[in-house]
Amino acid sequence: MKDNAASFIAKSTIKAADLDHRRKINFNISKYNAVVPIGKQQFSDNMLAREMAKNRKWDAIEHLDKHLEDFEKRISARGAKVIWAETAEEALEEIGKICKAKNCKTLVKSKSMVTEEIHLNDFLESKGIESVETDLGEYIQQLDGEPPYHIVTPAMHKSKEDVAKLFAEKLGTPGGLSPEELTLVARVKLREKYVQAEVGVTGANFMIADIGAIAVTENEGNARLSCAFPKTHIVVVGIEKMIPSIHDLALFWPLLSTYGTGQRVTVYNSIVTGPKQANESDGPEEMYVILLDNGRTNLLANPITREALYCIRCGACLNACPVYKNIGGHSYDTTYSGPIGKVITPHLKGMDEYKHLSYASSLCGNCTEVCPVRINLHELLLDNRHEAVASGSSSIAERIAWKAWKTASLNRSMMNMGNGKLKNWMVNKIFKGWTTHRSELDFSAKTFSEMWEDQKASKKEN
Repeated sequence: MKDNAASFIAKSTIKAADLDHRRKINFNISKYNAVVPIGKQQFSDNMLAREMAKNRKWDAIEHLDKHLEDFEKRISARGAKVIWAETAEEALEEIGKICKAKNCKTLVKSKSMVTEEIHLNDFLESKGIESVETDLGEYIQQLDGEPPYHIVTPAMHKSKEDVAKLFAEKLGTPGGLSPEELTLVARVKLREKYVQAEVGVTGANFMIADIGAIAVTENEGNARLSCAFPKTHIVVVGIEKMIPSIHDLALFWPLLSTYGTGQRVTVYNSIVTGPKQANESDGPEEMYVILLDNGRTNLLANPITREALYCIRCGACLNACPVYKNIGGHSYDTTYSGPIGKVITPHLKGMDEYKHLSYASSLCGNCTEVCPVRINLHELLLDNRHEAVASGSSSIAERIAWKAWKTASLNRSMMNMGNGKLKNWMVNKIFKGWTTHRSELDFSAKTFSEMWEDQKASKKEN
């Protein structure tokens, strides 16, 4: 835990002082902020749409066992093979077996945060399999040897000049290419891989219970190619991605598009119900769906934190978070960064090791304000803090300090004891943990109640 927290503090301290990083992030998020209000105009009542979406996700999560069984039954009936994986290791083992059976040498992969979560690329590399990211942002990050910086925009921290320099170094392109030229270079490189690949891997934005299908939304068409060109299609999806009905897509696809990128709807929207059928000419010959738990049932078992499973991975909370915009996505050292990452990671990977994330928040509530499914993110962060303390994941010194603070705060005579200088000395010199990464506190010479009494006395005299 100390190593994770120390790494987070060290990386965030460096990144918070990086003005060039802040300039790039502010520029890219400003583009997002300019288009989201336009996308919202498609909803006659935006708040009602969000409430409806939250209610549908409530249904999906509260009855997740039944919906998962319905999904498995219906997609299996069309030839897909469903595999239940309790851990990341189990998921990787199953993927390894499939790739070995198919004599896979090259695998194409569309953008998928859940495959980042299980570190699929590293696993495939250890097996001698070339795993190629086909989303442009993910491809850029793979070339640079970095994990995604953002849930939706993996290379958000890079400028067009950074990408041009990277392509020149890694692919030998001329320096200073425009974004359009860089995209054409990537397209040529990636199209070769679609034809070569024996296996294609995608995630799923949603699983649809009533028809037994996965839904994928994207802007580049790479996910559609990844699941259609190779003879074998593997879907890796977290069990929380369930929605009850195909009719829910009319609500969730526009919400995800608007809050994710500011679009009314993304360019490519696909519903995949299984492998190629007997009367079809296109599509994979085999389809596997790996349903991943990997700690999600820890969230499901908690009636408070269960709400975090409503997340549709739009990334809106990251773009709104003042902490994320200062320290960046890589400082977290987790797959899921920003407010949603701070809420779910301690439950997915261990409260003791990741409780520090829940404290890296201003609790301004902006994340809750922008969430399309109205998850009470800032309240869940507070609940994580409470759970960390209640489970003993806090130092004795920390507990004593807050006990003393609580006692003093609830006792007016104690609050009025001493002047501002004495209180400054107490907090800044004795409780040094506060000032390690913060400026010193500066108490007023008098408390509010003392100033109030002075004002009342002054009025009586007059």
